[in-house]
Order: sequence, then structure tokens, then C-alpha cells
Amino acid sequence: MVSVLTTIALIVIAVLLFELIIFCHEFGHFITAKKSGVLVNEFALGMGPKIFGFKKGETQYSLRLFPIGGYCAMEGEDEDSENPRAFNNAKVWKRMIIIIAGAVMNILLGFIMMFAIVVQSPEYAGTTVDGFSELSFSAHSGLMKGDKITKLNDYSIWNSRDLSFAVATTDWKEVDGTTVEIFKEDCALNLCGLYGEFANDKDKKYTKSQLSEVYTILKKGCYEISRTSSKDDAMDVMEHYFAEMNNTLGIKKYKVPEIEERKTRKRYVADVEVERNGKTVFLKDVQFYTYLESKDAEKPSVAIDFYVDSIPKNFGTVLEQTGSQTVSTVRMVWSSLIGMVQGKFSLKDISGPVGITSAITQVASDGLKTSFLDAFNNILVMMMLITVNLGIVNMLPFPALDGGRFVFLIIEAVFHKPIPRKVERIVNGVGLGILLLFILLITLKDIWQLLPFGG
Repeated sequence: MVSVLTTIALIVIAVLLFELIIFCHEFGHFITAKKSGVLVNEFALGMGPKIFGFKKGETQYSLRLFPIGGYCAMEGEDEDSENPRAFNNAKVWKRMIIIIAGAVMNILLGFIMMFAIVVQSPEYAGTTVDGFSELSFSAHSGLMKGDKITKLNDYSIWNSRDLSFAVATTDWKEVDGTTVEIFKEDCALNLCGLYGEFANDKDKKYTKSQLSEVYTILKKGCYEISRTSSKDDAMDVMEHYFAEMNNTLGIKKYKVPEIEERKTRKRYVADVEVERNGKTVFLKDVQFYTYLESKDAEKPSVAIDFYVDSIPKNFGTVLEQTGSQTVSTVRMVWSSLIGMVQGKFSLKDISGPVGITSAITQVASDGLKTSFLDAFNNILVMMMLITVNLGIVNMLPFPALDGGRFVFLIIEAVFHKPIPRKVERIVNGVGLGILLLFILLITLKDIWQLLPFGG
């Protein structure tokens, strides 16, 4: 019963947060219209039949049945009006502000949501390498402790969010499998594999103290392997620490595994720019930990294989992280849109209302495994991404979007003559038709992926 009530509470929270996003967008149009002297006939939250409403002054305020949108209906917005306070009769710069205000409000809301997320953290992840995982590939291909990462494949790194996004969107490729770097990776993986055998021993022969001692040897061995410059040296180091790990547990008979070299390997690779000892250093073809999530996986996955420094929490860093991560989210959305145009992302990588609802449900469920607050925060992160996405997408210069209407106003400002209303209706109608078709395709794709045979 408690679980059901908790789930219902989270659904209500998600709906309210989504309505807040819509409200802020439409309120941006509404308040700038009011301040500009434009007549607003109705301000509605939701779509479809009206649940209730009231009229205050010249504006009707309505709450409608379906929580999937809203609108700010201005006099003269879609049809020419002779009313001196109509939208079409307002100065062009005022109309520009009114049109773009919705998207701006969405991004401002994203900033507020980001603050609510950031302020809860006891500290913040930085961008300076503070150590490496034992499974690290980047440690064997040039990256060093103390390096402050400033660019990854020409994507500027300002914070940990940038770093995660840049690594996640790195391309993988077939690389030369006979290089020293990959040989060193395999040497380190052999040591990790040996520790895994000890730690997962079914008979539980080894104590925590023994395993801790072996793990310390493992870390030292992986570090020394990363510092070698030849295959022979890497092999010598591996053999030494392989023996030491076994001897620590009293194992006298063991076999040092050979390194199997293959012509090619699949690796996520990136060019990385770092600040090292006060100087800018360019590292070419840095490899990141590459693995298969399952035997049937179509392509390998990537993981950040190093640790970063921490930034202490204080009033200044809270504000700095809030601003920096909000800007990073905006950059991430723009980069994703550009990636779609360039073909880096397919229809499979895009989600519509159904896919977003499924994702929100999943992150909420994941959060509930630990606490209600974690579930709420997971939903809040999703809503932050949605509101920023809505703001950015609405500013795109595409017909029927606010950005497309803004382009018409720029043309009017330049040529001192408005686009004929008939032409504007046709262009926006075609644009709306394309958008609705696109949403339909995405929705059908999302539904298909939710089916047992469609995943």
C-alpha cells in the first residue's frame, strides 16, 4: 500500500513539474505581452475541455482537462486585428521579445531546477584527473594524474557534466591491436582478472584483510605498468606483480597468462587537451575503457576510467556550479541537435512523450530503491533536461516554432514590411504538419520499443 501511494505521489509530482514547465513557457509570453500593452484574450494551462476558469480584467484564465500543453491567446496573433492593442499592431521589437520570452523562461526554470539539484551535493566533481581505475585504458595512452582536461575532441570541458557528455558521445573505431598501449592494457587486465578470481572464490578462502593487501599490490602493479614504455618492460612488471599477488596468499603454483595480440581492437578514442604543470598539452588518440555490456551487444560501450578531483561546497561554488552546469546542459542540447543533423544519432536515439514518460518512470523506480528523495531528484533532473530542451528547440528557426516566427519578425524589421499573413499561415501550417508527423513517428517508435518483441 505504501509503495502504491509513493508511486502515485511521484506521478503527481512529475505531472505538476511538467505543468510548471508549460506554465513558465506560456507565462513568458503572457507577462511580456502584458508589459508591452498587448491584449491577452486567454491564458490557459492544459488543453481540451475547460475544467474551470475565471475572468480578471480583460483576460480569461482557464485550467483545461489534458495536462499536455497550454497557450497564451493574444489579440491579433493569428489573424489581423484593427485593435490598436493587438499583437500585429505592436512594434516589431516588442513582438520579438514576446515571442522569444517563452523559451527564455524555460531556460531560467532550468537554472532554478539545476540550483535545487546542485545545492544538495556535499561537494562537486572537478575536471582534474586524480587517479585511475585499475581497468583504465586512458592511463596507458598518455593521460596522467594532475592533468586538467580542457577539451575532448574539440568540445570544451568546463565541468564534470561536460566531461561525461563528451566521453559518452565519443566515437569508437577499430585501432591497431599490436601497439604498446594495448599491450599495457592487457597486462593490467590480467592482474585485474587474477584479483577477481581471488575476490570471487566460491570457498571464501581469503579474508578481507588478505584481499585488501592483494588489492593494494594490484593498484601498484597497474600504475607501474602504465609508466612503462615498451612491451617487454610491461610484461616484466606484470609478471613481478602477478607473482607477488599469488605469494601474498601463499599460492606457490600458478601460471602467468600470455598476452594474446590481435591485429585490431575496438576502442573509444578521443583527442584530449589538458593543462599539465602550467602548460597546454595535446594528447592524440587517448583510449577509454571499452567493453561489451552483453555477448549480443551490437556495439561496445564506454566508461570514464579515471577519477577526478573534488570541489568543496560553499556559496560561491554552488552558484558557479549552477550557472556552469545550466550552460553545459544548453550546450549539450545544441550539440545533440547538431549531431542529429550530422547523422550521429538515429531515430532510435530520440524519444517523444511516450519514451520520456517511460524514462521518467524508470529513473523514479531506480531512485526509490534508495529513497523517496532520490526518486524525486531523478525526476527533477529529467524535468530540468525537458525544460531546457523545450527552450532550445522552440528557438530553432523552424516554421510553427517560436524561432520560426522570430525569423519572420527579423525579416519584417529589416525590410520594414511584415510577411503577408496568408504566406505566414501557409508556412506555419506546413511546418506544424511536419512537426506533428515527426512526433507521430517518434511516438510509434517509442510504443514499439516498449513492446516485448520491439526492444
